[in-house]
Amino acid sequence: MKHLNSILVAALLLIGVGVANAQDENNPWAIEIGVNAVDVYPVGINDDGRLPAATKGEIFDEFFNVNDHWNILPSVSKVAVSRYIGSGFVFTAAGTLNRIDKLGEVRIDEVTYYAVDGEIEYSFRDLIGGPGGWFDPSLGIGGGYTWVDDIGFGTANGIAGVKIWLAENFALSLQSQYKYAFEDTYGITHFQHSAGIAFKFGGKDTDGDGIYDQDDECPETPGLPEFNGCPDSDGDGIEDRNDACPNTPGLAEFNGCPDTDGDGIADPQDACPTVAGLAALNGCPDADGDGITDADDQCPNEAGPAANNGCPFEDRDGDGVLDKDDQCPDVPGTVANNGCPEVTVEIIEELNNYSKTILFDYDKATIRQESYSALQSIADIMKEYPNANFHVEGHTDSRGSDNYNLNLSNERAASVRSYLTTIGISGARLTSEGYGETRPVESNKTAAGRQANRRVEISLKK
Repeated sequence: MKHLNSILVAALLLIGVGVANAQDENNPWAIEIGVNAVDVYPVGINDDGRLPAATKGEIFDEFFNVNDHWNILPSVSKVAVSRYIGSGFVFTAAGTLNRIDKLGEVRIDEVTYYAVDGEIEYSFRDLIGGPGGWFDPSLGIGGGYTWVDDIGFGTANGIAGVKIWLAENFALSLQSQYKYAFEDTYGITHFQHSAGIAFKFGGKDTDGDGIYDQDDECPETPGLPEFNGCPDSDGDGIEDRNDACPNTPGLAEFNGCPDTDGDGIADPQDACPTVAGLAALNGCPDADGDGITDADDQCPNEAGPAANNGCPFEDRDGDGVLDKDDQCPDVPGTVANNGCPEVTVEIIEELNNYSKTILFDYDKATIRQESYSALQSIADIMKEYPNANFHVEGHTDSRGSDNYNLNLSNERAASVRSYLTTIGISGARLTSEGYGETRPVESNKTAAGRQANRRVEISLKK
């Protein structure tokens, strides 16, 4: 018997070494706490071991006679630690304590019971309910050492159990063991039953996506089960690793990129992603079919050569300058002025005939209302010369100080310029400046001369 005990201890050590090097799985560790019951009665009638045959019944006889036969310590009396080995096998090391005061229906003075056991069990969980099922029955074998009233003996154990998984990591555990005693003289063959709660732990989920690292192909990035833990940031059903546009929902045919305009060209390769176009023009449209994209075609609805920016060769205003080169294609002009009309001396004189009639409030830059028609005429003339720029000059007579006259002329010229911008003349075409009394056109010694010197003039800005 001593040799058998030595063999048993050695076997348990070997099992422990094997477990320490076993394959890791999700949540490979479990701890169980619970209560145990010892029953020495339904083990078969014989005189083997410490107990006489009178205290025993046939094998499994009154197996569930809890009240009469089971010895139960009403407290936590079992602690077990388990390690998943792999392929459905689990190794468990357990320690139990109890008090025995029933030998079948015979009452005795209470004796102590201690046991340490090692077990290897095979779980049928995956075979019955598939991975993750709630019903987890198992069968196993093991061995251990038991002390009853300080007398110890080795046992060989047959095990049947079931776990009811109430949550992924939490289970109710029920187990029965038949513990055959090796020692013929002082061993006690018996059944030991236990009930407890088990907690699994040890699985690693770095990114917290609910998929353990060993099953997670993207363990540091939260992902989805259908992509083995890898993300699909844009939710288009194409995981980011295979998605050329991972942050924009797209189509599988375009490697996850969108085709917003539906022209068969993915947006990243489409120069005009919101307007349906042609592959030959990188997805841009060509409404007139002249081979020039609408965005670069000055005549997108009329076919024309690239040399004419997509427009047909025309001279709509008949001034001898083709429309492609004509800055004023609808107004006859000169070649020298890029197809726009030139401002002549006569035009400047006409402008100034109107400007001489512009009146201001006394000693102010406010234009009087009766001058509005003259200003409108000036604007109409300027519109006929769209590429010409004009300069508005303000002048005063010599009465008053130089600074006062300069400021007043500046303000009046600026007032005229500002008014012209409100009736259709671009401010970019106009400048203004006051010259005070520095450019008289008549003598300031007479009233008529001073009146002539108080004026606004318009000149052509070169």
